[in-house]
Order: sequence, then structure tokens, then C-alpha cells
Amino acid sequence: MSEQDWLANTFETHRKNLQIVAYRMLGSLSEAEDAVQESWLRLSRADARGIENLGGWLTTVVSRVCLDMLRLRKSRREESIEAHLPDSFNSQENISDPEQEAILADSIGVALLVVLDNLKPAERITFVLHDVFAMPFNEIAPIVGKSEAATRQLASRARHRVRGVKATEVDIAHQRKVVQAFLAAAHAGDFDRLVAALDPDVILRDDRQTGSSKVTRGAVALAKQVSGRAQKAAQLALVNGTVGIIAAPQGKLLYVLKFTMSHRKIAEVDLISDPERVRQLDLAVLSN
Repeated sequence: MSEQDWLANTFETHRKNLQIVAYRMLGSLSEAEDAVQESWLRLSRADARGIENLGGWLTTVVSRVCLDMLRLRKSRREESIEAHLPDSFNSQENISDPEQEAILADSIGVALLVVLDNLKPAERITFVLHDVFAMPFNEIAPIVGKSEAATRQLASRARHRVRGVKATEVDIAHQRKVVQAFLAAAHAGDFDRLVAALDPDVILRDDRQTGSSKVTRGAVALAKQVSGRAQKAAQLALVNGTVGIIAAPQGKLLYVLKFTMSHRKIAEVDLISDPERVRQLDLAVLSN
């Protein structure tokens, strides 16, 4: 076996793990595949025989590639919001392998993917490597170009944003119960249960629509609008510190529902789909 064949075979044994790492960092299967391919190109140009821990070396390389991709994504976003949006906002037509991406997204949790997209690139890389893959900070620091102490701070900030700043446990527990009941009734098409979860004068504001049609008023009107139409991929999450819903089939964000409660019922619903508005939300994973 030639050295190149040995190198290719060895790389293939690490490909799946590298793809998982890259996907958790980028939230896009196609971009993850590009990052893994770039790591192969860099390996093919390196003196592989002199690499003591090839798996660790490849993880470091693919992490650096992902960091560069995230930074480029961010800079493009700042230049023009319309020029480039993260894949979590793209249409499903752009998914290279919907079935595989759906499996990966489900394994991570669509809410976490959306929350991660709101982190800064270095925070995202640090959080994924340390909190998901248990890589020590002294190995992450060179990847993000920070000191070990600064890297710990990055992880702490990312962890804080991912988990969110909770209201009292009593408030969260009650909100969860109400929103779960709303979501279950919407899935089942249970009109009466939907109305029961809503304040009689509830208001729905939908940014996908224009003019007066973007506002729906009253429990009966809102229940008719959402009954049986809830996204199967909708999940509970913290939205600005309160329980809301993220709808992201196959990891592709469609919208966020932000609720305002009054007297133990849903009094206001804001459906937010505009990417720039979503980025301004404080999104966090709702722990069990």
C-alpha cells in the first residue's frame, strides 16, 4: 500500500467524527462537508507520519476551518444582510441531503442549532469543543487564538447565552405547561383546548404578512388559524427569558413564537421569521 493510499484510508476512519464536529459548529451539512474536505487537503500536504495523534490533529484543523467559515459568514452578514444568511435560515431547497441533515439536526436539537447561530464565532467553537466534545481549554486556546483564561471566559459567556437567564422556576414551569398545551392542541387540531390556552382578547402579530392582515385578534380567530397547522419540528425554547417556540424543520429556521402571558393564559403571540429580527432575540435552550 502506498503512503497516499494509507493516508486516505486512515482519513476515512476519522471522516464521520470530523463531520459531526463540523456540523455542530456550522449547522449546515454542506458546509460541514466542505470543512472536512479542506481538512483532508491540508492533511495530504502535511507530513502525516510525523503526526503523533492524527485524530486530534484533524479535529484541530477542521475546527480552525470552521472558525474561518463562521467569521466569513459573519463578515458577509455585516456587509449585507441580504447577501448571505446562515443555512439555518435558508430554504429547504438548498439542503444537499435532507434526510441526513434531519438526522443530525435531531441528534443536536433544532433549538440548540438556532441558539448557537446567535453566538460569536469564537464562542461557538469554544462551546462546541469544550461543552459538547470535552476538549480541554489548553487545546482550544490555540484554535481560537486566545489565552487559556480568555478561552474559559468565552465558554462561560457562550454557556450563559445557550442556557439563558431564567425567571423563577415557578414562572418557567407554568409557562412551559401553558405553551406545551397550546402546541399539543395545535398539533392535534383540538380547537377547544386551543381556545382554553388563550386569553379571549389574545393578539397574534405575524411578520410574514403585511398590512392589517398581519394582526389576528381574539382566541377564536387565532385558534382557527393555527389548529392542525403546527410544525412537527416545533420545539419549546427560551425566548428573551420566557418560554416560546422555535419551528425549525430539518434544522432550517422558519419562525420563532414569542409569548406574553396574562392570568395564566397566552395574551400575545409574536411570530418572528425575519432573520435580522431573530438575531436580536435572546434565544436559549430550555432545559428539562
